[in-house]
Amino acid sequence: MLSKLNELEKEITSFGVNSNETLEEYRLKYLSRKGLLAQLFEELKTTDKEQKPVLGKKLNEVKRLAESKYDEGKASLESSAKKSEDIDLSMPGRTSSVGREHIIIRTLNDFCRIFQNIGFKVATGPEVEDEFHNFDALNTPEYHPARDMQDTFYIQNNADDTKKYVLRTHTSPVQIRTMLSNKPPIRIISPGKVFRNETVTPKNYFMFHQVEGLYVDKNVSMKDLKAVLNYFVKMYYGKDTKTRFIPSYFPFTEPSGQLDMSCFICKGKGCKTCKNTGWLEMGGCGMVDPNVFKAVGYDPEVYSGYAFGMGIERFAMMKYGVTDIRLFYQNDIRFLDQF
Repeated sequence: MLSKLNELEKEITSFGVNSNETLEEYRLKYLSRKGLLAQLFEELKTTDKEQKPVLGKKLNEVKRLAESKYDEGKASLESSAKKSEDIDLSMPGRTSSVGREHIIIRTLNDFCRIFQNIGFKVATGPEVEDEFHNFDALNTPEYHPARDMQDTFYIQNNADDTKKYVLRTHTSPVQIRTMLSNKPPIRIISPGKVFRNETVTPKNYFMFHQVEGLYVDKNVSMKDLKAVLNYFVKMYYGKDTKTRFIPSYFPFTEPSGQLDMSCFICKGKGCKTCKNTGWLEMGGCGMVDPNVFKAVGYDPEVYSGYAFGMGIERFAMMKYGVTDIRLFYQNDIRFLDQF
């Protein structure tokens, strides 16, 4: 009987269980009531008392081996079946989503690249500013309406009640910081977020982006300003685009102007976008006011300069046909995937 058990042990070990059919065949052959192990237990009853302990121990070992292999085979088959049920072969394969530049960041980068090609450097500054850099140094007196609460976000300052801080209303404070820490010549652009306490509409938002430029040196004239902005518009909208400058007012420039460009949609003939004028307003500009130079320690009798500012969202809306500024910030993938 011992030789039978040894042979049975080898047979159980080598038996291949790779399907539900072979698993059932295994169970019937070795573990069922009429299986080989059951037969050997019946045979054990008739063996000599001297051999029974040794044979009984060996028979139990073979039985545990058979049961263990059965349990392992059953678990493996059930696991494989569950995995195959979880896989729907009719479903499309997984795809990875590729990131891309946001349309506002792309427009900002386009602006920076154009101006960098003609010698401008990119300068940045804090979005939370004090009144000196945001207003005082830019020749904006305390009584100016732009400093009222309805236009500016003021930040509570518990540490020092005498000093007020704001969310910057333009990126011009970067120009002040640059002039305070550098001597002319200076040729910079300052892109970034700005904040205005405005009612949100399809055309206005409480946060938007600007690119402002500054050039300070000896003998800088309005002619230089016009040449730079005319170059920029042609590079961004095409060489056939025309520009014009009309009088305007800003506290920190004198004289001040408004930059217009010919409507790129109707080619100056008049349409809904340009309100049938043939022209689109693009931003403000002018020669730096002497009071600004005095605030940063420059001699206005020696140095002159120009400054300009343009809204990124406005340019992007016109170039890409976006009718609602809020779409830029709603994170709607259906909108963002168009660009």
